[in-house]
Amino acid sequence: MANCIQCGRKLPPLSFGKKICSWCVQHDAAQRGEASDDTLQRVETPPWMRRQDTSAIVTRTLFGINVAVFAAMLLAGVAMLSDPDGQDLIRWGANYGPFTTAGQYWRLLTGVFVHGGLLHIAFNMWCLWDLGALAESLYGHVTFAVVYLLAGIGASLASVIWNPGVLSVGASGAIFGIAGALIASFYLGEFSLPRAAVAATLRSVVVFVGYNLVFGAMISRVDNAAHVGGLLTGLFLGALIAKGAPDGDSPRRWVVIALAIALIVGGTAWYLYSRDYIRHMQRGAGFLTVGKTDQAIAEFQTVARHRPEYSPAYFALGRAYALKDEYAQAEQAFQRAIALSPRAENYYYNLGFVYLSENKTTQARETFLQILGINQQSLRAHYGLGMTDMAEQKYPDALKEFQAAAALDPSLQGVYFQQGQAYAKLARWDDAIASFKKEVDTSGEDEETLAALAAAYDAKGMKAEAAAARKKAAELSAH
Repeated sequence: MANCIQCGRKLPPLSFGKKICSWCVQHDAAQRGEASDDTLQRVETPPWMRRQDTSAIVTRTLFGINVAVFAAMLLAGVAMLSDPDGQDLIRWGANYGPFTTAGQYWRLLTGVFVHGGLLHIAFNMWCLWDLGALAESLYGHVTFAVVYLLAGIGASLASVIWNPGVLSVGASGAIFGIAGALIASFYLGEFSLPRAAVAATLRSVVVFVGYNLVFGAMISRVDNAAHVGGLLTGLFLGALIAKGAPDGDSPRRWVVIALAIALIVGGTAWYLYSRDYIRHMQRGAGFLTVGKTDQAIAEFQTVARHRPEYSPAYFALGRAYALKDEYAQAEQAFQRAIALSPRAENYYYNLGFVYLSENKTTQARETFLQILGINQQSLRAHYGLGMTDMAEQKYPDALKEFQAAAALDPSLQGVYFQQGQAYAKLARWDDAIASFKKEVDTSGEDEETLAALAAAYDAKGMKAEAAAARKKAAELSAH
């Protein structure tokens, strides 16, 4: 099937000998004043023939905001000329999954205006200046601003979904949205210039997108998820505008803009609401850190009600109950977590210690042995079995378990203290002293270890050493 030599449209079947489509014939007739306007198909005026303000005021404003944020961060002491610290970027509004989904939804937009260094903002602003001016002349000021901001939100959301633990900053996702909108409009829009005039610009935009996606896939620090999210959002918006309201002066354009905002913002809100359990988990963890255990339990119970198959909620709930010495409730919560995630070693480990707190040593031993069934090299299992042996006064067996745990991780805090306690129970004072000293070397001085060391010195008749250790313990207690 042949194409129209003037606009590039496909000619109808059996158009023998024809080189120009019927639309171009009508359009040319209208240009000569030989046809009425109501016979013409609506035309999306290209930027180079548009009678409107071409000052690109929105592009300049966006450019200025990005540069102003960069300058403010630089003046605040952030290392913007080299490689800024991630915590600094977060303080200035970077998009970061754990914070964004925990209720700081504004990061989806503020992250678009924060950059990770001089080269980062320089490249993005260069692209924004070129593509932004073109897109703004095509769509008009308001539509272009909506496309840019919605594409930025779409890019940030894609980053959160695909890389929830990765910090994301920069305008590149929104710029990819501009590129996507231009591609959709060039392919789907109706232009009154020959196809070749549009094709040159289209090729440039497509090459820009392709190059940057390939480059992003090769560089680990580039957030390609945001690029793809922005591109897809822009493609959707460009297609919606080109087919639904190509005439910027038509009331239909406002309807289309409202529809686009409703779909994208509404979809984003729905997704974030579906992830609202993360916010409750974060709040619960925050309450635990300040000793507000009851409030933490309420938050974790909320998560468990809304997401009954989410095992971390029951694990967190078990830990909170254990802190309140409500061991029966802790048992139930940990057992539920294990039923949902039967290979999570930490769940068994915490349940085993709840059993020990209740003097249920048989159940504790069975629980720690289950960890060995999952992982034969589990230091948690050996440490837990050692603590069970201590509770059952099986001190030689406890020593073997603690030694096995220490062999797996020589820096494990507490293991040498427990070895010292087992040696002390066996009246092996030299070994006890050596173990307590090693705990101090590994974990630092603390009141409990120094008090145990002083007792071992006393048992050996080393009064001066015992007094010195006891004095240090008292000083730590005073602080």
